[in-house]
Amino acid sequence: MNKTQLKHLEGRLLEERARVMKELGYYDESFSSSLQNADGDLSSYSFHMADQGTDAMEREKQFLFASQEGRYLWHINEALRRLYNQPDKFGRCHQCGVQIDFDRLDALPHARLCIACKEKEEDAKRR
Repeated sequence: MNKTQLKHLEGRLLEERARVMKELGYYDESFSSSLQNADGDLSSYSFHMADQGTDAMEREKQFLFASQEGRYLWHINEALRRLYNQPDKFGRCHQCGVQIDFDRLDALPHARLCIACKEKEEDAKRR
């Protein structure tokens, strides 16, 4: 992989990292706001049990989205570490050692596996 391609992939990874950090900041703000601030009520009690259930469901949904984004951020950071620590090995499949296609890396810059190895991994998970 040449330096221009590596620079491009570094830019893609940094863009994705910034996007995810912004999303996590949004979730942090919504977690830290209390129920009172969120719905504008002056009391801390919902008017109806269904409102409490809806509030709990929304908080749970936001937590799941935030944890998914956190895992994605971990993968992006790992890819940046690989890129900075060993740029000559970046873009090689971790299982078979074959160079991962640039189009795949452009679409998924944190990819660790080539398409063939990823398909094998997914098939094994399905069984």
